[in-house]
Amino acid sequence: MSTPVFPEAFSLKGEVAVITGGGTGIGLAIARAMHGAGARVILVGRREHELAAATRALGAGSSYIVHDVTELDAAPALVQRVAADVGPLTCLVNNAGIHLKKAAVDTTPAEFESVLRTHVLGAHALTSAAAKGMIQRKAGSILFTASMASLFGIPLLIAYAAAKSAYVGMVRTYATELSPHGVRVNAVAPGWIETELSRKALAGDPARRDRILTRTPMGRLGVPSDIGWAAVYLSSPAAQFVTGVILPVDGGISVGF
Repeated sequence: MSTPVFPEAFSLKGEVAVITGGGTGIGLAIARAMHGAGARVILVGRREHELAAATRALGAGSSYIVHDVTELDAAPALVQRVAADVGPLTCLVNNAGIHLKKAAVDTTPAEFESVLRTHVLGAHALTSAAAKGMIQRKAGSILFTASMASLFGIPLLIAYAAAKSAYVGMVRTYATELSPHGVRVNAVAPGWIETELSRKALAGDPARRDRILTRTPMGRLGVPSDIGWAAVYLSSPAAQFVTGVILPVDGGISVGF
């Protein structure tokens, strides 16, 4: 295998990337970075107005498909539509998710199941559908958006933590099964990133913000592009020998004391 050289090593030119939950927040940051690296990006989500606004901002080389990842049986049709409209899907980013902040003892089975269906079953359905074509082509990259909740205990997030922790096992198992076929599987685990959602949450809880910053060796929150460029790296030729990895992008909080 030839060794790519800079800057081609980090280029996604020719790639067709589907990013679920791609209309806002970290998903949009990943889409923006991949688009900037040359990929044709397709944003997937449930809210058309957000997807349309995001693709207008990205410009040529971007498009969107309204799709609910919890409609598990529709995953193959989504992959087929991408292939018909743009070309074979070569890079899948499983980023769609929902949040639930609630005490573990008060979280109902229905609430727990809803979170798992979106994160875990939705990601599995799309990964399974996309991987079949990647195996045939002997190439592809699949990326999961994990979390600090995958790595250590965070109160009031029992369902979310279970879902994001499941990603760790999914990445490792998928990597073991798919890597012999040329398909790499990895995850990015964002730390505390400054998004509109996190700003609202932390603005009302200054003690929590101080606790986060105190535990973070770099002493600040990350920005969405930190996750976007990490996703580009893991999907690029520069990471051609990287698979089964959970990459924390967290300012050191997962190793801080």
